[in-house]
Amino acid sequence: MKETMIDTTVTYTLGHNGQFYIIEHVPARVCRETGEPFFSPETVEHIQQTIHGKSHPVRTMEAPVFEYA
Repeated sequence: MKETMIDTTVTYTLGHNGQFYIIEHVPARVCRETGEPFFSPETVEHIQQTIHGKSHPVRTMEAPVFEYA
């Protein structure tokens, strides 16, 4: 059986408590067929600590918001 997962980095986005977060260069295994990323438990923990901790963003962006109507 051919391996369909590749090790790479992705951009992870998350909406939480009315805020939108973007975390770049997150290590992931990505399915070549579907593009779905999978994260190790350590990576998930690191993402949570980044968002809930005292980390400072490397930059901020302004983003337009649209409503699907």
